Amino acid sequence: MEFDAKIISRNVNEDWPNRIKLVSAIGIDFAGRKHDINDILYYISNWKELYYIDQRSNLPLLSNERDFYTKATRPRGELYEERVRSSLIRMARLRLRACDEEAVQIIVETGIGLGVFSGSHIGIDVKVRALSAEAIRIALEQDGPLYKNIRAIVFALPIFNKNKSKDRHLDAFDDFVNEFRRVQYNGPIP
Repeated sequence: MEFDAKIISRNVNEDWPNRIKLVSAIGIDFAGRKHDINDILYYISNWKELYYIDQRSNLPLLSNERDFYTKATRPRGELYEERVRSSLIRMARLRLRACDEEAVQIIVETGIGLGVFSGSHIGIDVKVRALSAEAIRIALEQDGPLYKNIRAIVFALPIFNKNKSKDRHLDAFDDFVNEFRRVQYNGPIP
């Protein structure tokens, strides 16, 4: 398989737009908002040390009807890593299986949720990104031979952090590159 990145001229009345599929990226959300409560309680072991607690509900206190009120001096968040890993692998498998069933040949993984939703404000973002990369790698290596239609995965990942000298810090892109290189990815799908 070869990609030459050349523009293919198409007309509006052609069938090609109907062949573009969007598969929802399910995930875990650590942004610290009201709707993230179940993810925080299930995946973060020390959540009571990170957030002020509502005395009536014994849950994280809301500071503005939307965001949980984080403590000014708090430790780094601690993940139940095996829960996170297991859930992310299941989510990756579900996404890939859906794409295969829809006869998608080229999948573009965009890393949705690996920015603000990865929990940078509580210090877990690096681990969450690493576990996300590991999850998709494991799903591809273990389940790749089962897919009938998938021919390639393109990782179009966000790069958020830059310092004043424009040097990149480790980010989603680096985390995925490092994961696939570290273990010398050997799945059947490039």
